[in-house]
Amino acid sequence: MSIVQEIHQKIKTYSRIIIHRHIRPDPDAYGSQNGLAEIIKASYPDKEVLVVGEEEASLTFLAKMEQIADEDFTEALVIVCDTANQERISDQRYNKGKELIKIDHHPVVDAYGDIQWVDVQASSTSEMIYHFFKELQDEGIHMTDKAASLIYCGIVGDTGRFLFPSTTERTFQYASELVGYDFDRSYIYEEMYKTSANIARLKGYILQNITISDVGVSYIQLTKEILDKFEVMPSETSSIVGILGDIDGIKAWAIFVEEEHVIRVRLRSKGPIINQVAALYEGGGHPLAAGAKIHEWNEVEAVVADLEKVCQLS
Repeated sequence: MSIVQEIHQKIKTYSRIIIHRHIRPDPDAYGSQNGLAEIIKASYPDKEVLVVGEEEASLTFLAKMEQIADEDFTEALVIVCDTANQERISDQRYNKGKELIKIDHHPVVDAYGDIQWVDVQASSTSEMIYHFFKELQDEGIHMTDKAASLIYCGIVGDTGRFLFPSTTERTFQYASELVGYDFDRSYIYEEMYKTSANIARLKGYILQNITISDVGVSYIQLTKEILDKFEVMPSETSSIVGILGDIDGIKAWAIFVEEEHVIRVRLRSKGPIINQVAALYEGGGHPLAAGAKIHEWNEVEAVVADLEKVCQLS
């Protein structure tokens, strides 16, 4: 029995299924969580399927989260999508269910869950959810237009519109099948990539203030004062993390964002492996896209120095 079939057997066993994803969600988190929910609803209309976690205003066009009581977790199957470590699971009641399943494409940080399906070769967890459907479609698992749109959005988001190295032949195959369903791709792209005037101005500030080291490292510090000046919330800065990727001479970069009680570090690379740097600073992620955190601005130099080392070795 494959792990996909094992997960399917668990889904068939439970009358209530609660699906989580990570905090500060991106399109893949929403797409995999809600895409799986829609597939289960279509395949088993008699089951209660709930999606939980904090709302992300920029992604409410995809789905709305549900508010549920603690007792709803009793005798429920809990599935967590797209989350490498337990600390980052949105809605920490995930461990109150009867059984727990992890579905993720990130390198393993926490080996949590009664069943763990981790595929680091997948471009996204949304791609894994489509694979789930593909493997089980002859066993009564159904795809819908809504589920297809959610999964497609998640794949597009985590592949950077199919530009990132994580995009594989299988990714393109699945995407080509998904676009055969009835949903508005233009609307999805418009909603995913629209930019507010405040974010556009912040991008201009970043481009005017970047530096590039001799080995190709760049970074920018977005203090609370800078964010307040441009009227941008820390959570909104996720949309600007790729801005330095097209600049010639930059191999790896860091965007430091001041939040309440912590400084978020968004790391990206065009070749050097940077998730090992993230691991030194309470973080992790993919080889070319990772995140970390520091607690004082005087730690910035250490992070940059470690980025310099990996760039020198590449």
